[in-house]
Amino acid sequence: MMKCAAKINAPAIQCYQCEMTHDCSTPEFIVNCTVNVQDMCQKEVLVKEDGVHYRKSCASSGACLIASSGYQQFCTGKLNSVCISCCNTPLCNGPRQKKRPQPSAAITLNTPRRGCYL
Repeated sequence: MMKCAAKINAPAIQCYQCEMTHDCSTPEFIVNCTVNVQDMCQKEVLVKEDGVHYRKSCASSGACLIASSGYQQFCTGKLNSVCISCCNTPLCNGPRQKKRPQPSAAITLNTPRRGCYL
């Protein structure tokens, strides 16, 4: 019987990491995430009385996807709004990219998944 390791020598993803009241997407906030543990970048945008707060970090896919789906109903853009997004490409939790046509709105994760073949 053949055993497979799903992620062998996977490179660390880089994400922005900060917690502040401005969008911290500059080189001094770039961190290397923990290899084989933190495979996504997470971005939280909170709208409070004193303004918009940003929280960016590395995250595990499981934790990030659960958090983002759990807060989806609170992502209104209004006061007390909490929006959490997850992505899996380098520095993807940075500033919003200029609008480009998307092939499909349902595609959010674009890293190919490696399977084991016997």
